[in-house]
Amino acid sequence: MPAESSPLAPRQTLPYALQPYATQAAQSRGRLMPEPGSPTRSPFQRDRDRIIHSTAFRRLKHKTQVFVYHEGDYYRTRLTHSIEVAQIARSVSRYLGLDEDLAEAVALAHDLGHTPFGHAGEEALDAAMAPYGGFDHNAQTFRILTRLERHYAEFDGLNLTWECLEGVVKHNGPLVGPGASAKARARPVPQTIAEYSAQSQDLELDGWPGPEAQVAALADDIAYNTHDIDDGLRAGLFPVAALSELPLVGPVFTEVQERYPGIEHGRLVHESIRRLIDLMVSDLIRETEHRLAEAKPASVEALRRLGRPMVAFSDEMSGHDVTLKAFLFEHMYRHDRVTRMTERARRVVLELFGHYFGDPARLPAEWAAQCDGVRQDKAARVVADYIAGMTDRYALQEHERFFGRSSE
Repeated sequence: MPAESSPLAPRQTLPYALQPYATQAAQSRGRLMPEPGSPTRSPFQRDRDRIIHSTAFRRLKHKTQVFVYHEGDYYRTRLTHSIEVAQIARSVSRYLGLDEDLAEAVALAHDLGHTPFGHAGEEALDAAMAPYGGFDHNAQTFRILTRLERHYAEFDGLNLTWECLEGVVKHNGPLVGPGASAKARARPVPQTIAEYSAQSQDLELDGWPGPEAQVAALADDIAYNTHDIDDGLRAGLFPVAALSELPLVGPVFTEVQERYPGIEHGRLVHESIRRLIDLMVSDLIRETEHRLAEAKPASVEALRRLGRPMVAFSDEMSGHDVTLKAFLFEHMYRHDRVTRMTERARRVVLELFGHYFGDPARLPAEWAAQCDGVRQDKAARVVADYIAGMTDRYALQEHERFFGRSSE
């Protein structure tokens, strides 16, 4: 059975007061291009709305996480995943007295830079771009937010607040310095982010982000893990019985089966997943409250200077998180059915890159014009921007148009 834990104390809904260490919209460091304030929305609400109305956000509907779009319409897409992350981030932020609009904005934006075909597409594009600075989906998200969305009359990008951009860039922690993860230290800061931070707005790349971005990062983990279990079971990649030995997960499924004998498979999965989400969210809140009570940050700036995250799982839940990721890697991401699809996806992305980079005139006119008279690395980045913006369906259609039906 799952470990017993004391229930969280109820908190009031609206209106509620922000904690001193929350990010205060009225004290925002502002936008790169100054704009008049809105009489009806806070700066962070405007950030969220701009993200929702962006072209890149709409395209997430046809970008998948694990499966290609034609595998079935009941699997998660990047859009549904981002909405689920935003829901968890809002709920946690409200309970903790943080700015839930900022947390939601970071959550909705965090996957905008993903290529078609999920991680397989990103790995292929990174390989193709290796001589020209590589490809990183977080850096691509930042390119979208600061350059590639071109709809506003007075600026490129979405001209988001400093706090939102900082949260997107650093939601998984500092990019440099002692607080940076081994993964972050393994490669240089992406050029787009480094240049913006050095020349436009200092994003303090060696520091921790505000608490709302930290919440969004762990909301991503919760949504990703639990809903990949859901999708893996729906796809028949592994049976419920395979989960029985997993700590946290196995006991939850067992408890539901024992409480509701003969329960339908779909109800069993949904009931178990919702309980898993609740256990992980409750653990996150308790551990975060414990850390905040110890550190007593008097402001968001003080929280950033603590040198460690304030929003976190307990050690026990962190262990469960690692174990669950390992299970999904072995039983889902490395499943024969998935690897066959990802190999085809890699080939599609690599061949499209070679096709466009070999002759940029093959790009649509507005993209081809950006390659005229520029260095190879600049042209390669334009091609990468174009391919990264494709949906699964469009990438397959374009590949078929140029190479025939070999991708099927």
